[in-house]
Amino acid sequence: MKLSHFNFELPEELLAEYPSENRDESRLMVLNRKDQTIEHKMFKDVIDYFDEDDVMILNDTKVFPARLYGNKEKTGARIEVFLLRELNEEQRLWDVLVDPARKIRIGNKLYFGEGESLVAEVIDNTTSRGRTLRFLYDGSYRDFRAKLNELGETPLPKYIKRDVEPEDQERYQTIFAKNEGAVAAPTAGLHFSKHLLKRLEIKGVKFAEVTLHVGLGTFNPVEVEDLSKHKMDSEEIIIKKPAVDTINTALKNKKRVCAVGTTAMRSVESSVSSSGTLNEFDGWSNKFIFPPYDFSIANCMITNFHTPKSTLLMMASAFAGHDFIKRAYEEAVKEKYKFYSYGDAMLII
Repeated sequence: MKLSHFNFELPEELLAEYPSENRDESRLMVLNRKDQTIEHKMFKDVIDYFDEDDVMILNDTKVFPARLYGNKEKTGARIEVFLLRELNEEQRLWDVLVDPARKIRIGNKLYFGEGESLVAEVIDNTTSRGRTLRFLYDGSYRDFRAKLNELGETPLPKYIKRDVEPEDQERYQTIFAKNEGAVAAPTAGLHFSKHLLKRLEIKGVKFAEVTLHVGLGTFNPVEVEDLSKHKMDSEEIIIKKPAVDTINTALKNKKRVCAVGTTAMRSVESSVSSSGTLNEFDGWSNKFIFPPYDFSIANCMITNFHTPKSTLLMMASAFAGHDFIKRAYEEAVKEKYKFYSYGDAMLII
């Protein structure tokens, strides 16, 4: 498969600027791989496709307020700093993206908050846009993280042109989020409401929680026509024994195992045993899934509608079949489904 196989015309008005009014009332397109059929539903209808002891794999990562705005020393120029990952807790070292990048050099100091309540120094230029910052903060680590949370804002994707609103703080977070560390939400999980989770639980559906801290690498454009040459950024994944046991039991009993989102899918596919079952995992993975690919764990997937040439579309294509996904996306555009982070959902069974 080549990059050009994943291009399509996406009208700009189909990019979702806002979430649906209620989490579980976004639209849902259901793709049946066996019958090659497409159905149009609402997300809360997802319950009709699951039975007792089926499993949903949820990514319980929590988005932290990763976008900060500061001022450069002397010039006072406004600089956007996007926190990517913490490198060293003790030394307050972070990998960040800065914008505009051309103005920021090693040795520059950046000031954040009222009365310059937080200061950072640039200590390394890692890439054209990336930098390493050392935050100069004398208080405890807990106070430092509280300060970052206070000064940071919800890191909505760049395609959303409006300002961040109070509602975004809650809606750009799944209701099962608990392990802080993501700079972007695992968006397929955004469609679940407390009420829908309760109904699924009453029906006997089991939940297996894994953690993949979503980095911006997920959204990096693919710039090579030969997909085998594309390198994914590594992301941290944690899969613990309770999730492993729940998923392996379901596999053994030939139940439906549904990855909620590309991040949940990438998590479990990063830790497969030689016998095709799931192993525990605590580490980093840069797994890139594109067609053709044999999936070992999940036999069902929930995902949003993705943008052209994205790695997320490539994974959905590997799972559903390239021609089937192409047909589904043509229908989605025709039926005006909403795309991207706050967009509608697709269930592939």
